[in-house]
Amino acid sequence: MLERLMNHLMKQQWARLVALPVLLGCSSLSLAAEPDWTLYQQLLGQHLSQRSASESTQGIALTWLDYSALKSDPRFDQLLQQLANFPVASLEGRDQQLAFYINSYNILAISLVRQHWPLKSIKDATPWYQSVWKLEAGQLDNTAISLDKLEHQILRSMSEPRIHFAIVCASLSCPDLLAEPYLAQTLDQQLDDQAQRFIANPAKGVRWEKGSVQLSKIFDWFEDDFGGEDGVAEWVSRYSDKTVQSVAGFLDYNWSVNGS
Repeated sequence: MLERLMNHLMKQQWARLVALPVLLGCSSLSLAAEPDWTLYQQLLGQHLSQRSASESTQGIALTWLDYSALKSDPRFDQLLQQLANFPVASLEGRDQQLAFYINSYNILAISLVRQHWPLKSIKDATPWYQSVWKLEAGQLDNTAISLDKLEHQILRSMSEPRIHFAIVCASLSCPDLLAEPYLAQTLDQQLDDQAQRFIANPAKGVRWEKGSVQLSKIFDWFEDDFGGEDGVAEWVSRYSDKTVQSVAGFLDYNWSVNGS
C-alpha cells in the first residue's frame, strides 16, 4: 500500500514538472504577481535527487540535496538576489503569499547551510549558545529576515497547518524538499501531496503500531496549529488509510543535514 501511494505521488509530481515551464511563463493576471521561479526550478532539477531508505546512510527515504555543488553554483546567489529584490506588496491573495513565503523559507534554509558548508547539521551554523533560527538568513523585500520570523510570525499566522509538511529545515526528519517551486495555481494539491508523502513515511512522519501510532515531533511542537490533540489525530487519519486510535509517542527528530 505504501509503495503504491509513493508511486502515485511521484507520478503526480513529475506530471506537474512537465507542465511547470508553462506555469512559470504564464502571463495571465492570476499569476502575474508571482515571482519567476525558473532559476529555483533549474537548481532543484540539477542538485536535488531521491534516495530510498536503503540508499540512505540512516535508513530514511528522502530527497537529498547536493550542497557541495550548490556551494560553487553562482546561480544560487542570483536566486537570492532575485528573492531580495522581489516586491512582496505585489503578491495578490493568500495563495500567492503562502507559495512565496514557503519557497522563501526553503531557499533561505538552504542558503544558511550553503554559507557554512560543510557542516553536519543546520544547527552547526551558529555556536551552541545562539539560535540558528534567529540568525539573519537572507533578505526579503530588501529587508533582513530570519527563519524564525518567516515561520512563526508570517507563515503560521496564515492559519494553514499544511505549511508544516512543506517548509524544510535542511534536516533528515524534516518533510521532503519538493522538487518544484510552490505556485498559487497548484498550491492546494502540492500541500495535499506533501501531507500524504510525509505521513506515509514511517521513518519520519507516522509509524503505525497495532492501532496506536508514533508521530513526528512536528505534530507535538505545532499541535495547536493542527487543532489540538484531537485535531492531530484527524489530520493524520485524513492523509492515510488508517484511523488514529491512540498516540503512543513521538519519533526522535534527526537533525542531521539532508544532503552532502
